[in-house]
Amino acid sequence: MVLLLPDGEPHSHRRPSSLSYARRLPLARALARAGRTDGLAAHVVHYRCRGWNEDDAHPAADAEWAVDEAVRRYGDVPVCLAGHGMGARAALRAGGHPAVTAVLALAPWLPGDPAAAPEPVKHLVGRPVLLIHGTNDARCDPELSFRLAERAKKSNRDTCRFEVHSDGHALRQHRAEVTALASDFVRGALFGRGYTRPVTDALAAPPPLGLRMPLAAGFGESLGAG
Repeated sequence: MVLLLPDGEPHSHRRPSSLSYARRLPLARALARAGRTDGLAAHVVHYRCRGWNEDDAHPAADAEWAVDEAVRRYGDVPVCLAGHGMGARAALRAGGHPAVTAVLALAPWLPGDPAAAPEPVKHLVGRPVLLIHGTNDARCDPELSFRLAERAKKSNRDTCRFEVHSDGHALRQHRAEVTALASDFVRGALFGRGYTRPVTDALAAPPPLGLRMPLAAGFGESLGAG
């Protein structure tokens, strides 16, 4: 099971944006296709509201509820939380749920205030974690995701991070490569499929090499991904 968590806003109690939900559907469908033979299901989570709202962390709470609901509906299945932007922060925050076995964070939105408490990472131990970030992201600072990955790697060796050169927050410029990388990671993490060489190398490499792994143009073409 993959639960996809949409982007959102820092502060808002308005209803979630239908556009943000719709933007996760192509990846959900691509992941379901890639894992069809393994019985993979993918669902996009509907939030109660579109804002993180400081300590309320609404999307993270909604992610945990969604995992509980997946277990209730499907039984004891391994779950990957895959989020974009604020949804990536929710995936990382809720990644300690007992049913979660992997976390995929795309262009995570993270607090940049140096006075703020750092995001927790120790609850991710034992779970493969992949972060993907465009180097030209003007909304979510790529360096913040690098620093989080660096802290996570100290306690969880199964952490890696890929940089998408010249791409922005939406990761549109290299969408095919990002989708192929996400599919490779999810199938490897949930079903024990062998990772491609770049992912294997990124997981094995010490910081900073495995946390600044460049996503090569054309990644996944030989696998028939896209």
